Amino acid sequence: MLIADYFARLDGPDPLTGLELVEPDIEFLLALPGSEISGRGLDDLGSYISGRPAVGRKHRVLRSCRDHELEMVYGVVVEGPEEKPTGSFASVGVVSPHDRLARYQAFFHPTFSMFPEEAA
Repeated sequence: MLIADYFARLDGPDPLTGLELVEPDIEFLLALPGSEISGRGLDDLGSYISGRPAVGRKHRVLRSCRDHELEMVYGVVVEGPEEKPTGSFASVGVVSPHDRLARYQAFFHPTFSMFPEEAA
């Protein structure tokens, strides 16, 4: 799954390698509590990735699916060595013919989870 690979790179030692998985003119929207971040292109997405605080977070994908060019994942974000859950996310992307994300949308919520037993 392309989005799961993107998250693995974001969570790894060089988060900017995630840009290798997106189209140069990617359009994106990240809906976070109290703010929305949107942009277009590698520079905008790279600026967002570079500006994220280094808190030792990891995206744990719990469910995923793909229907033609549409890919969706759902999971929880965990932080620290104890992997304490900080919230859940739902992400969806349109995969280009070059097998890169062309459009990307993600929603994060700190308290609501579709599968509360897996987020605890």
